[in-house]
Amino acid sequence: MLDRATAETYAGWFRALADPTRVQILNLLASTGSPLTVGQIVDRVAVGQSTVSAHLKVLTEARFVLAEPRGTARLYRVNQRCVSCFPTAADVVMGHAAVEFSEVCR
Repeated sequence: MLDRATAETYAGWFRALADPTRVQILNLLASTGSPLTVGQIVDRVAVGQSTVSAHLKVLTEARFVLAEPRGTARLYRVNQRCVSCFPTAADVVMGHAAVEFSEVCR
């Protein structure tokens, strides 16, 4: 059985991806391959700036996305370390893998 701290981390990740717009934003950042500003994300996602900002906050708190200050703007990019752990998290929750969280996501 998963320890409580790992279960809470995984639950936070699943909650962060429980919204289709957040999934779209994460996919955009991953497929672009370079950091984007909120404005650049807004141009490609069919929602307003405040909504994109709110979704980026959730994705950042879950550590799927990293924010880098650049002057007066912030650049957002995928956190490869966290995203690479997600498939393992899904496997572990479903009982398919025995990889320890600490081994995968250092």
